[in-house]
Amino acid sequence: MTTTTSPAASSAIRERSRSRPGDGRSARRRRSAAQWLFIAPAVLYMLAFFGYPLIRNVTMSFQDYSVATYFTGEAPFTGLDNWRAVFADELFGASLWHTLLFTLGSLAGQFTIGMALALFFSRRFPLSGVLRSLLLLPWLIPMVVAGTVWRRVLDEETGVANEILRGLQLTSANIPWLSSPDAALISVILVNIWIGIPFNMVILYGGLQEIPADVREAAVIDGAGPVRAFFGVVLPMLRPVVTVVLVLGFMSTVKILDLILALTNGGPAHATETLGTHTYQLSFLQLDFGQGAVVGNVLILVSMVFAVIYLRANRDGFTEGR
Repeated sequence: MTTTTSPAASSAIRERSRSRPGDGRSARRRRSAAQWLFIAPAVLYMLAFFGYPLIRNVTMSFQDYSVATYFTGEAPFTGLDNWRAVFADELFGASLWHTLLFTLGSLAGQFTIGMALALFFSRRFPLSGVLRSLLLLPWLIPMVVAGTVWRRVLDEETGVANEILRGLQLTSANIPWLSSPDAALISVILVNIWIGIPFNMVILYGGLQEIPADVREAAVIDGAGPVRAFFGVVLPMLRPVVTVVLVLGFMSTVKILDLILALTNGGPAHATETLGTHTYQLSFLQLDFGQGAVVGNVLILVSMVFAVIYLRANRDGFTEGR
């Protein structure tokens, strides 16, 4: 049996078939517009509060930007003069070196002690939750408050630290924790380690909870001791979490300003001067905003490098999880 289609019906079918691709493109455009509408507030926020200040900071580093600029409105371009002046300054090199020591020392101490505590609390025992909560207190205290308290604790004459050491007969003389160029940077690093331990412990503890118990049991059955099981089984499985912890720790430590200002104000004799404090000194004490912007841009570049590492580590960790 055969059916025939009238010319009018055939024309209507062809019109509908021709209209379908257009309808699909129109629907995709509507979806795309809706997606952009949803993310537009976030994009505008990023451009206004991050993009514009970043561009202004880069521009300022090529200008003679001083207090007079606020009155005259003139900030003539000086090319690379600000950059040359900053890189030729011995204090910039010292600040860069101190930043490296401060960051690496803080990360090493925070991660090592945080991992030890995470392993300790991975085995449940009475009051473990209460102890974990108490260990979060250093992380919750504002940096300025922590710095002020520790400055009193480490005071050479009246500090509690020296009182305890003398009481235990570990030293007979007061230790100049914050007033000696040789000890100040170490003291600041120790205080920052104390502050950062809870963050490392919490993140690493969460990562340890995701490792199946039967994996550890299998390692023990195969004859692996605690140390071998940790480095051969636990640590490789924690690699994505460890990477994120270290990169986030680096990005938060490399730019620390308030803690150092509260403890030593960059002294004594610039012994604790870092890129963050150097930027503060140039911009707000010497009022040389152009050179301060240069140091700030260097700090931003360093942070951006490790931000890329963090994003890539997150992507790799997500891929492995899938």
